[in-house]
Amino acid sequence: MTKGKLYIVGLGPGGREEMTPRAISAIGKSGVVAGYGPYLKLLGELLAGKETISSGMGGEVERCLKALDAAAAGHIVSLVSSGDAGIYGMAGLALQLAAGRDNVPELEVIPGITAASTAAALLGAPLTHDFAVVSLSDLLTPWPLIEKRLRLAGEGDFVVVLYNPRSRGRETQLKRAREILLEYRRAETPVGVVRHGGRPGQSVQVTVLADLLSCRVDMHSTVIIGNSQSIVWRERMITPRGYKL
Repeated sequence: MTKGKLYIVGLGPGGREEMTPRAISAIGKSGVVAGYGPYLKLLGELLAGKETISSGMGGEVERCLKALDAAAAGHIVSLVSSGDAGIYGMAGLALQLAAGRDNVPELEVIPGITAASTAAALLGAPLTHDFAVVSLSDLLTPWPLIEKRLRLAGEGDFVVVLYNPRSRGRETQLKRAREILLEYRRAETPVGVVRHGGRPGQSVQVTVLADLLSCRVDMHSTVIIGNSQSIVWRERMITPRGYKL
């Protein structure tokens, strides 16, 4: 039997020009590509002639298992995630599931540009000092633990990047995150909101922490909240590293 392989691929924000050559090469070598339906659509002609394994939100475990099964059966498979597969992506789940199997194919994780990097580049340079990334989704993480992490990030004066900030079913989490960070930050702290970063419909807004809730924020958004040193210059956020100028 031909030895199979599973590539776990980060696609970046979605545009072909922001996919790494390694990612494009892995997908090109694969006869099977597995992923969340909308992410597969981003691949366009790269999927020509390939078998696809698609599922919706909530189907992550099943999708990973099918990808592992296909690779174990001798196929070359790409399991794709948006952004970086190892940052809120499928790499961790795929490796956890592989660890419990007897027949494990060759595995390779291929990094991609994560949402924090995309948003930061569009906003200027808000992440040039220490920062923390926190998902506000409490589907897999208890909300009290998320609150604790926000408090510790606020106390440590980290720039804070918020993933999954608000959805139709989660309206209160962003409000609560703002309240917590206002305990440690000035109301005038710079905040950047990037929606559909690197994709059609992209929007970039610079505001302040006091006005965050008036911005359009949803599951397509990444929010970056500055630290006590962050500034805005010509609509660009900058977090100084500490160089003597």
